[in-house]
Amino acid sequence: MNDAGDTVHVVDDDAAIRESLSFLLDTAGLKACLYESGHALLARTGALEPGCIITDVRMPEMNGLELVERLKESGVRLPVIVLTGHADVAMAVEAMKAGVIEFLEKPFSDDALLRAVDTAMAVGKQAQGRDAERAELQRRLAELTAREREVFDAIVAGDSNKAAGLKLGISPRTVEIYRANVMTKMQAHSLSELVRMALALERA
Repeated sequence: MNDAGDTVHVVDDDAAIRESLSFLLDTAGLKACLYESGHALLARTGALEPGCIITDVRMPEMNGLELVERLKESGVRLPVIVLTGHADVAMAVEAMKAGVIEFLEKPFSDDALLRAVDTAMAVGKQAQGRDAERAELQRRLAELTAREREVFDAIVAGDSNKAAGLKLGISPRTVEIYRANVMTKMQAHSLSELVRMALALERA
């Protein structure tokens, strides 16, 4: 279900709710980290354990939607689940548009919450995988020489060796040599794989 290292960061100004959620998560074998406000969570943005975040939409000082925006600004990409009362559904929908994974309307069942956490954790794992892939591709890209990078850009733009040579002022044969170097350094086994890598880097 979930890895032992997963942490659910619970943000709620109501101590009773924080403790109740902590007990439920603990029973399900999940580690919970509790915060009494959005500010308390933001104070740890540089050291948050992987996992997901559960926050109430309506809190004093900083509501759940504002917290989601602040997390995005801080570069925190953990999936977020928001808890909402009936009157706050519009705000929860707004939060979904801002990137929240799911919102749960109160009162919700234990099973509903745990399913939402499972979904959020799975989304988080996929995002971590994509981040790791992009970081590795960026490392490989940084190893290209300036000329190899020009050839890389020409290749993924769809230029033939001849067209790339004309654009760069070198012979098609020289382009071919650089192209082979690019394929080796980027660890691409085909042109389509190299293009896929370029697209992944564009999304970084």
